[in-house]
Amino acid sequence: MEPSSDLRLATDAFLDRLHRISTAQFDLDTPCEGWNVADLINHVAVGSAMAVASVEGASTEEAAAIMSSRVEGELVAVCRHQLSAAVSALEGPIAHEDIVHHPVGDVPASQLLSFRIGDLTLHSWDLSRATGMNEALPQALVERSWADFSPMEPFIGSIGMFGDGPSGLLGEDADLQARLLDLTGRRA
Repeated sequence: MEPSSDLRLATDAFLDRLHRISTAQFDLDTPCEGWNVADLINHVAVGSAMAVASVEGASTEEAAAIMSSRVEGELVAVCRHQLSAAVSALEGPIAHEDIVHHPVGDVPASQLLSFRIGDLTLHSWDLSRATGMNEALPQALVERSWADFSPMEPFIGSIGMFGDGPSGLLGEDADLQARLLDLTGRRA
C-alpha cells in the first residue's frame, strides 16, 4: 500500500509516549482491564508483529498465536522495532484489497491498516492515562478512529475488546475524543 499519514501519525503518537516512560512504570494499571503498562506495551508489540506476519502470509492461527505471545527481550526496544516493521510492511507491496489472515478472520489489508491505526490511537491514550501524561490525541487520529469505530456502536460492547462500549452519557455535542473514548469503553 502507499504510505499512510494516519499510520505514521498513530505510530509516532504511541512512540512519543513510549519514549517517556520508565521501567518503574511498568506495573501501573491501565484503563485496559487486567493490563498494566508492560502488558499494554507487549500488546502493541505483538500486534505490530502480527500485522507484519499477516502481510507476509501468516495463517489466522499463526496470527492468533502471535497475538497471545509475550515479547522476549527488552520490551520497549522490541516494541519500537515491531512498530517500525509494521509501518514498513503495511507500506509495502500489499494492495488495499489483498486479503490477509487476522485473528478475527480474513480481512482486506485496508482493514488491517485501520485496525493498527485504531489500536495505536486508543493505546496512546491508555498509556497516557496510566502514566499521567497529556491525554490529548492528534485530532486527525481521533477523526479517523471515530469514522472506523462509530459504525460498530450498536454492538461494540459485545465484541469483548472494548469494555462495556458506550456509556450512553455523552451527547453528540461532546468533544469527539471524549466520544471516541466512551464508545470504546474508556471513561475519560
